[in-house]
Amino acid sequence: MTKDTTQWYASWFDTPYYHILYKDRDYKEAQQFMDTLTQYLNLPEQASVLDLACGKGRHSLYLNTLGYDVTGVDLSENSIAYAKQYENDSLRFEVHDMCKPFNKTFDAVFNLFTSFGYFEHEADNLRTIEAIKANLNTYGFGVIDFMNTDYVIDNLVTKDVKTVAGIDFCQERYVKDGYIIKDISFTDAGKDYSFQERVKALTLSDFMELFDKAGVYLLDVFGDYKLHSFDKQSSERLVMIFK
Repeated sequence: MTKDTTQWYASWFDTPYYHILYKDRDYKEAQQFMDTLTQYLNLPEQASVLDLACGKGRHSLYLNTLGYDVTGVDLSENSIAYAKQYENDSLRFEVHDMCKPFNKTFDAVFNLFTSFGYFEHEADNLRTIEAIKANLNTYGFGVIDFMNTDYVIDNLVTKDVKTVAGIDFCQERYVKDGYIIKDISFTDAGKDYSFQERVKALTLSDFMELFDKAGVYLLDVFGDYKLHSFDKQSSERLVMIFK
């Protein structure tokens, strides 16, 4: 069996199976979120936006259609290679480690769809917040869209099977050592595979501590993609706006 859990995000995100498993993600919901968020932030025309951990660029592409100058960055070379086919004068993609500052500042830095908390070392979470701060211009906003950990744990589906493109993905979920973990196993073309997703079970108070250490200021907290108020028990998302 092929298994890789070391720096899981670097290996799993670069496989075609990751994109097969999640190919039915809701693009309409993502676009509506970007509409609502950019209107709320009142970003200037042709504002510069950094999409941090952009994956294949679904948010970047849509933000660009709204008239923004967008840079999408991700650690996955395969995802960036795919996204580069859509580049234009106001849309570009680069391989980049989110723990490190990018080489310019932006009107907004978006870290979307729980693309945070993957790291083995706690210090990397703080380094990422500090990097976002360094990437913001004087009037820029940082946005982190994370899961609401309390809600996720309370509603955890411990085991299920998802069949996509003829592949049965067996998924087991549990909480261990402060992480929400999903073990994914499947067989394709007679070969067995096993991968693991592992995300730090960060709460709002954890983020507030990180923000305090990084010297950024939390401005607003929302609980869903329509920017309704955050509720620890019932909100599915934790959307934080800071500068």
